[in-house]
Amino acid sequence: MDNQPLVSIITPSFNQAKYLSATYQSVISQSYPAIEYYIVDGGSTDGSVDLIRNWAEEKNTCLKWWVSEKDKGQADAINKGFSKATGKIIAWLNSDDLYMRGAIEKAVEIFNANSDIGLIFSDVFSIDAESKLINVMRYGDWDLLDLMEFNIIGQPGVFIRKQALEKTGFLDPAYHYLLDHHLWLRIASKYKIQHVSDFFAAARFHSEAKNIAQTEGFSKDAFSVIEWMKTDPKLSKIFEKNRRKISAGAFRFSARYLMDGGDNAGAFSHYLKGLWHYPPAVLKDFPRVAYSALSFLPVVKRKKADYLQKRLNRLSLEKMDKIYDDLSGQNGIQMNTRQFTNESK
Repeated sequence: MDNQPLVSIITPSFNQAKYLSATYQSVISQSYPAIEYYIVDGGSTDGSVDLIRNWAEEKNTCLKWWVSEKDKGQADAINKGFSKATGKIIAWLNSDDLYMRGAIEKAVEIFNANSDIGLIFSDVFSIDAESKLINVMRYGDWDLLDLMEFNIIGQPGVFIRKQALEKTGFLDPAYHYLLDHHLWLRIASKYKIQHVSDFFAAARFHSEAKNIAQTEGFSKDAFSVIEWMKTDPKLSKIFEKNRRKISAGAFRFSARYLMDGGDNAGAFSHYLKGLWHYPPAVLKDFPRVAYSALSFLPVVKRKKADYLQKRLNRLSLEKMDKIYDDLSGQNGIQMNTRQFTNESK
C-alpha cells in the first residue's frame, strides 16, 4: 500500500484576492510531501490573477495547474479541478477558507488505516474576515440517514477517496448552495463515511460569503434535495421510511439560514412546519425558535429577543471553551470571544 498517496487540492475562486493568499499559504505550508494543487479562477478582476501567476512561477511549487476564465458557477469551477486531479485523495478548499497545520497528513493516515472509507470529515472552526475565531462547528458520527436529515458537514474539513468520487460522479451544477451536501449524500449511499474528532480546516464567514449574503438560496436548495431524494433509487425507500424526520430536518435547516439572513418571520414559519413533521428534530433548536418568534412579534419588547440572542451567544462561548489552547493560534487564527458578549446580534 502507498503510505504517501498523492493528494489533490482544488481551490475555486472569484474576486477573492484579499483572502486567497492565506488560503494558498495554508495549502503549500502543509507538512505532507505529496500534494498537487489546482486553482480555478472564474475570471477575477481584483488582482487575483497576478497573485496566482506569481505563485505558478515559484520553484518547486505544488501548484500544478491554474486557469482564469468565466465559468458557470462554483460547481463548474470545482468540477474542472476534479477532471484534472490525479491524486488518490481529493478535496477542495474555497478561496476564503484555511487548512490547519498537519490537516492533509492526518487525513491520509486515516484513509491508509481504513480502506473501506470513501469520505472523512472533521470538525471545523468558524473565523471572521480578520481570521478571528468566532465559533466552532462540531459534528458527530453521522451516517447516510443523518445526512438525509440535514445534519450538515463543514465542507472545508472533508477529504474524499478518488475512487468514491469517480464512482459517484462530480458535483451537480443544478445546485448552487447545497452542491456539497448533495455530493456527500451520493457518496454516503455507496461508501462508508467517517467523522474525525479533530480540526482540519477553518471556514471564513464574511459579508460577501454565500452563507451570509445569499441565505435564502440555501433554503431553496434544501427542498430541491428533498425532491431528488424521493426519486433517487438508493435513497427513495429510506426517505419514505423516514419522511417526517427528514422533512423536519429540512425545515429546521431552512429556518436557521432564513434567520441568519434576517427573515425571522420566514424562519419561524419553517420552524413551525418542522415541529408539525417531527418535533424532536426542531426542539433542539428551541432558543432559536423562540428568538425567531419574539423578534418579529410587535407585542413583545425587543429586549426579550435580545436576551435570547445573548443566551445563544453564551451557548456558543461554552463550546469554544472546550477548544485546545494550542489550536487557536494555528494559521494566524485568534480567539475572538468579544463577539459572544456583544448585546447586538
